[in-house]
Amino acid sequence: MKITDPFDEFGCLLFDETLMQERLPYPIYKRWKETVAKEDSLDRNTADAIAHAMKRWAQENGATHFTHWFQPMTGSTAEKHDSFIEPDENGQPLVRFSGKSLIKGEPDASSFPSGGLRATFEARGYTYWDCTSPAFIRDNILCIPTVFVSYNGESLDKKAPLLKSIEAISAAATRIVNIFGDKDVKRVIPMVGLEQEYFLIDKRYFEQREDLVLTGRTLFGTMPAKGQELEDHYFGSIPSRVAAFMKEVNQELWKLGIYAKTEHNEVAPCQFEIAPIFSSVNIAVDQNQLTMDVLRKTADKHGFACLLHEKPFAGINGSGKHNNWSLVTDDRQNLFEPGDKPAENIRFLVFVCAFIKAVDQHAELLRMSSSGAGNDHRLGANEAPPAIISIYLGSYIENVLNSLKGAVATVEDQQDSSFTPVSGLSYIPKDNTDRNRTSPLAFTGNKFEFRMLGSSLSASFANVVLNTITADVLNDIAQQLADLKYKQDIRARALEICTQILKDHERILFSGDGYSQEWVAEAKRRGLPNIPSFVESVSALTSPKTIELFTRNHVYTEKELIARSEIMNEQYVKISEIEAKVLIDMTRTEILPLLTREIQPLAAVVRTLDQPASYFKKQLTHLNELMDRMDKGAERLEGKLKEIAVVSDYHERGIRFYYEAAPLMQQLRSAIDEHETIFDKKQYVLPTYEDMLFHSN
Repeated sequence: MKITDPFDEFGCLLFDETLMQERLPYPIYKRWKETVAKEDSLDRNTADAIAHAMKRWAQENGATHFTHWFQPMTGSTAEKHDSFIEPDENGQPLVRFSGKSLIKGEPDASSFPSGGLRATFEARGYTYWDCTSPAFIRDNILCIPTVFVSYNGESLDKKAPLLKSIEAISAAATRIVNIFGDKDVKRVIPMVGLEQEYFLIDKRYFEQREDLVLTGRTLFGTMPAKGQELEDHYFGSIPSRVAAFMKEVNQELWKLGIYAKTEHNEVAPCQFEIAPIFSSVNIAVDQNQLTMDVLRKTADKHGFACLLHEKPFAGINGSGKHNNWSLVTDDRQNLFEPGDKPAENIRFLVFVCAFIKAVDQHAELLRMSSSGAGNDHRLGANEAPPAIISIYLGSYIENVLNSLKGAVATVEDQQDSSFTPVSGLSYIPKDNTDRNRTSPLAFTGNKFEFRMLGSSLSASFANVVLNTITADVLNDIAQQLADLKYKQDIRARALEICTQILKDHERILFSGDGYSQEWVAEAKRRGLPNIPSFVESVSALTSPKTIELFTRNHVYTEKELIARSEIMNEQYVKISEIEAKVLIDMTRTEILPLLTREIQPLAAVVRTLDQPASYFKKQLTHLNELMDRMDKGAERLEGKLKEIAVVSDYHERGIRFYYEAAPLMQQLRSAIDEHETIFDKKQYVLPTYEDMLFHSN
């Protein structure tokens, strides 16, 4: 029997560098490489040649249309399809794709969120090819990754600022590396590995829940007797139906050149995770958007609904998108790699200390960058870090840094030579430090794991922030080292800088339990910000400190930051108000009518019996009270929505919703949940948590 290689089709739908080298004349390929390296600009002839080769390849793979695939500030992706076919001068069909069509497109800019950058009558927006991210074919469409800007050049998307932040961190980090003597390094690339968590539930149950369909999460529902208490789902045997889904997901991702590596059951019932191998941050963000799309569409084919909301079910773990961030030179040196003797690796110490300072200076911005309306339900619960930003380094690296404050530049190697969990193996690798899953930012060997990011969010903005804040500090350090000529002077001054950073910013370092109330009190004592809601954190985006940071590093203009603040506030309000309206609607059109049908026979029993059992009386009284609570709760919530709807400022309106309307939603939800504990779930009109979480796989 012939054995087929499952990886034969890897990258078959990706127009990557290898394919370009094969299909392009060498001078064209060379000019493209120079463009990517920022050594030259792309001329029209080169663009035409690339477009022609790209079109031929796309046709060979069944594509009839192309699209400029971009990432507007909705957080998802957008595309407008154009066919390759055009009429020639005689009106006959001609297949054509020019360099101009490759480089530039024109979607309607006023129809996407712009935060005031574009008025309704200012419709022009432009997409421009991001030649650093390879084109790909999806559903027989040639997709060309692009940036999206306004007529005046303002960024209207999530990719353009990311590319600018990549340039900022590359320039700053390269400068530091060169100062320490490695003159051959020309670029430093931020690398990211994105772990994607998600839920799968049976589509038939999903379609019966208005809250899931319209908001992505259940707005009410009590947990069954068994949830995740036994911790038996995590890393358990993957259900066969899910395994078939995962197999197809992998096949689709591999075709797109995405190195899907890891898959497993997550902690909550019906929750799973997929993780790729590290890529440059621009590619990683693009691939994560594709991964979410493949997950949703493949789930539909297998009779599932894929839930990417951060907290689709109360009472069990929600989903995140862990962002593993590192810096790697163009000759593959990881700048966060400690080496065998990190205390003597001064360059490593500089980069770690720069990161510590950057995080402490911009903790509010990092908290905001990782969240949204959905993630507020997850942060601080026992499956996600708290909203308080801190860094976990592990005892090994912490001891190295602590030695600096004592003016000692070395530390004893703390590897345990007696570490022998399995006998008979001559080589058992052991990590320098343990992991801390309660930490928002944990050092994990040669990278920092940013664990706060919500599962449904684009990873772009969080990485823009990580890149920019680190670049800003590195630039300052480079300025202090720039005039020193001798290696020993550079090392000595660098150690002084690191020592001062640790003294000034050690408050951000925390190795304990981030879930504990003791840490909340300790963080307050240290002066660390604790911002409870996403909408309150948005104000960090337009603070003078943030504006200076991004404008100084040429990532955002002040106008672009104000626009994004407007968009985030507006999206928070709209998402929150939709959830409230759906809850009111379900209460009035589904829950209360159901209770009315249930109370009638119960009332009839009480009326017809001379001495009805106390059980019937008690249930009738309780049911009357519940219905009254639900009805009044819906009225109060509706009244509060009308009251705050007149507030024109979205930031103020969002804060009022969080503190005034959200508690009313919780009260109404509690009343509905209490009803579910009284009656047999088989009589309930909607699928319960038990149906969705235990009967889906």
